[in-house]
Amino acid sequence: MDKIEHKMVAVNGLNMHIAELGQGPTILFIHGFPELWYSWRHQMVYLAERGYRAVALDLRGYGDTTGAPLDDPSKFSIFHLVGDVVALLEAIAPNEEKVFVVAHDWGAFIAWHLCLFRPDKVKALVNLSVHFPRRNPKMNMVEGIKAIYGEDHYISRFQVPGEIEAEFAPIGAKSVLKKILTCRDPAPFYFPKGKGLEAIPDAPVALSSWLSEEELDYYSSKFEQTGFTGAVNYYRAFPLNWELTAPWTGAQVKVPTKFIVGEFDLVYHIPGAKEYIHNGGFKKDVPLLEEVVVLEGAAHFVNQERPHEISKHIYDFIQKF
Repeated sequence: MDKIEHKMVAVNGLNMHIAELGQGPTILFIHGFPELWYSWRHQMVYLAERGYRAVALDLRGYGDTTGAPLDDPSKFSIFHLVGDVVALLEAIAPNEEKVFVVAHDWGAFIAWHLCLFRPDKVKALVNLSVHFPRRNPKMNMVEGIKAIYGEDHYISRFQVPGEIEAEFAPIGAKSVLKKILTCRDPAPFYFPKGKGLEAIPDAPVALSSWLSEEELDYYSSKFEQTGFTGAVNYYRAFPLNWELTAPWTGAQVKVPTKFIVGEFDLVYHIPGAKEYIHNGGFKKDVPLLEEVVVLEGAAHFVNQERPHEISKHIYDFIQKF
């Protein structure tokens, strides 16, 4: 880990923090919520040792990346997020026509849209946790979530600017992050008003052994520095994204893809997800989907919980190209 280099890159109006290790074909790692470049530290080392250049970023509103207007959720649209990635690739890999992309959670959502908007940039994709988000022409994702889960679901609760931040403040970043990062319950996250994180069960110590105190301290130090608004703004832009992506309704992702999900991942347990993933819908939307891996016993933060397995899955796939 000590060999990982850190630098700031001027990208799309931001000062973006990236971490980098190794030489060779570029692999861009995109993190999810509530994470950082740091979520990919194990994979970066593994793949750099095998002849790749591993680059992980802090997304806009996260970590050491600065310049995003936190008071304006519309500046966190999928066009901004994909724009950040495209501009970063232009800056750090100007001589590579295409790069490998590996992404988790919100990063996967961004990577799916990167492949929709700019497939010319991606050699192959490994996405974790979040399957292809087929656009529903009848309702946006927030309306869909409310219809299934009601007003207490975390995506519903994240919609009002400042509200969830005010509830998180007295709990503290470290407690919030520990609760979310170590959760292994495949049931949906609910944040009933006024109850904070009480609705999320504590993870048994043995099952969250992958997150050391030192690692949790790294995350919490960065979220204490930035707050949660940037991260939560991604959810606030869902209705806007739905409007903006209307031209891509029914569009396919035509990039070679591998998808990995944990058996106990809450996204895998959304109503209809398993049927979509395994019964042909996913393959129809992503015709170059080569493999779907369901990791037994793993939960949502699978890249950190099972780092060696995930690293090997990535390596085995990308070395074909």
